[in-house]
Amino acid sequence: MKNLFGIRWREIDLKLELKKFYKKHKRLVFFAGLAVFIFLLLIPPLTYLYFAKDLKDKETIINRGKTGLTLLDRDGQQFFTFFQPKEIKYVTIDQIPKHTQEAVIAAEDKNFYTNPGFSIRGIARAFVANLFAGRIVEGGSTITQELAKNVFLNSRRNYLRKYQELVLAAELNRRFSKEDILEMYLNSVYFGEGAFGIENAALSYFGKSASDLTLEESALLVAILPAPSAFSPLSNDDSEALRRQKIVLNEMVEDGYITQNEADTTSNIELNYNPQDITDPSILAPHFAIFIKNQLIEKYGEERVTREGFRVTTTIDIEKQEFAEKTVKNQVQNLKFNDASNSAAIAINPENGEVIVMVGSYDWSDENYGKTNMTLIPRQPGSSFKPIIYADALERKLITPATILEDKETTFEGGYKPQNYDERFRGPVTVRRALANSLNIPAVRTIDMVGIKNSLERADDFGITTLGKDSTKYGLSLVLGAGEVPLIEMTSTYAAFANKGVWHEPKTIIKIENKYAETVDEKNWFQSLFSFINDPQSHEAISEETAFLISSILSDNKARAETFGGSLTINRAAAVKTGTTEDYRDSLTIGYTPNLVVGVWVGNNDNSPMDRVAGSTGAGPIWRTLMNNFLSNLEVIEFKKPAFVVEQEVCLGANFPYKEFFLSGTQPEECNRPTPTPTSTLSPTPTQTPDENNEENEENNPTPTPSPIPTNAPIPTVQPTPTTITLPTVTLNP
Repeated sequence: MKNLFGIRWREIDLKLELKKFYKKHKRLVFFAGLAVFIFLLLIPPLTYLYFAKDLKDKETIINRGKTGLTLLDRDGQQFFTFFQPKEIKYVTIDQIPKHTQEAVIAAEDKNFYTNPGFSIRGIARAFVANLFAGRIVEGGSTITQELAKNVFLNSRRNYLRKYQELVLAAELNRRFSKEDILEMYLNSVYFGEGAFGIENAALSYFGKSASDLTLEESALLVAILPAPSAFSPLSNDDSEALRRQKIVLNEMVEDGYITQNEADTTSNIELNYNPQDITDPSILAPHFAIFIKNQLIEKYGEERVTREGFRVTTTIDIEKQEFAEKTVKNQVQNLKFNDASNSAAIAINPENGEVIVMVGSYDWSDENYGKTNMTLIPRQPGSSFKPIIYADALERKLITPATILEDKETTFEGGYKPQNYDERFRGPVTVRRALANSLNIPAVRTIDMVGIKNSLERADDFGITTLGKDSTKYGLSLVLGAGEVPLIEMTSTYAAFANKGVWHEPKTIIKIENKYAETVDEKNWFQSLFSFINDPQSHEAISEETAFLISSILSDNKARAETFGGSLTINRAAAVKTGTTEDYRDSLTIGYTPNLVVGVWVGNNDNSPMDRVAGSTGAGPIWRTLMNNFLSNLEVIEFKKPAFVVEQEVCLGANFPYKEFFLSGTQPEECNRPTPTPTSTLSPTPTQTPDENNEENEENNPTPTPSPIPTNAPIPTVQPTPTTITLPTVTLNP
């Protein structure tokens, strides 16, 4: 075996080498050893002095551990708490069943009554395990050490904290009896589900007092102690908790507390749990609160979050949240006769990705639909997916906004034959007209040019993770929304268009402090500088120039008027796109200004069809109401033309000149009719599925508003004659 320098260990005398090193660096070794000795000597008295005031009695020790999770909105207003309302109910040792005490000792600290508060053997075992792992993976703690950690120290694992833990454990052991220590431990240890202490745990899990716990219940509570959030039978399948219960019972057999026959009989007794709803439906933003809580637990662990008393300043605006919840609920009630039972909405600041509003359902208290956060559930986005594909084609310079695409009956590779929402064909149309009016056949032609693989890669650039990158799973119908994407991802995609092509990962947390007002995981100046230079949570999804072209088309009120009329206009220039899936299973509207993006979904959790509820008639009214309200106090910002976008007059015949935007270098000669795009020569795509998009027949209620940017003149094709179909609550225009 060789060391790092290629020298065989058997060829050197290690002792001789150490002697040589010591002789050469004697003073250095002496002072280094002296520094370590002084440091180790100072830690015990300093630790004692720091915590002395909290070591005087049991009540002070237990009160120091009271904690919870508090969520604040962006202005510091408290809007939600987890665990905190459950005040610790202290019970004395004589109120705790003997078998509960024995189960804890058998599973956690077999030598509890004989050790001095710490275990040399346990520390040595943990040291070896940590040495081989290269990090602290095992603590080797006794019950007394766990008590010291729970009420005095944080949950972070490092050698200094372990040393302080040992010092405090020894002092606790000197000051208090073993019964007192066990009593304090059982009243302070975290059992999950917001329950600190055995009394709260008994009430939370079984709806009874700790004094009434049976052997099987005690064994299960002890079994989940190592990882309550992972093993809790209230939040998870109880199979793992029951498996661990048997281990605890066997430990009790090994220590002579119970017989093997008692253990076998006990493990077969069925438990009756008492699950409790941890949220109050009267409190605002329950879906957002649970989303935050889950993020924190995933990163820090449930016990640290709750025991350290995290106070989290979030990105949510509670006033806007309250308005959004009422707006969503009102619209669902308006659509109840159209078989629409739920809705969700999310608002994001595109400049930094901060989530301002998250409405997961129309009513949290609805037992059938309310508890699922539909902003996080993948659903088909319908035609709201089209801008991603058009953006990729524009970026690759395969098309321009003035490119002519044929809107005619077409059978693509694999026999795929899409239809427009009104089953009509408009002949040659510009890209601007095709996207603004959400025509399906030109969109399919565009993805045929781009390719499925490139389309999925571009979607990934926009933060869409649910589709993956396997191009064999999708066909050309992907452009019509055949893939399933959560509303939060679709909305953050549009936020990138609003933010000049720069995508930010949705952000929900501004600051985290613990119960001592210390900032959790605060970055130093160097880390902050590095994050500013290369922030992994943001990147360029598309160029600023292409983002502007998409925004130009989606904010063109005149261009989309033939299909949407004025149903998507608000009190200022805004880009917007709707989506409606097959059989009206999903209704979406997502739109933005440079400083706000709002995404709305309407549908049914079970994916059942609605009665002709399209994107603009189902989700559209919510979107308009939220945008108008949220923007009322925000600066009016227009979509600014980048330097490398040129505006030039083009002609679609002598009688139809108009101005259009182009990426620099892609503009045609002035007033030359654009030529049709050649037929794609890409390799065949997989067999297509039936058309996944039944695009919306939109309400035609023109509202005269000025177009924020130049728009194209009409295309010389035959237009369908508008007719109106009246439904119970929705008016549609084919």
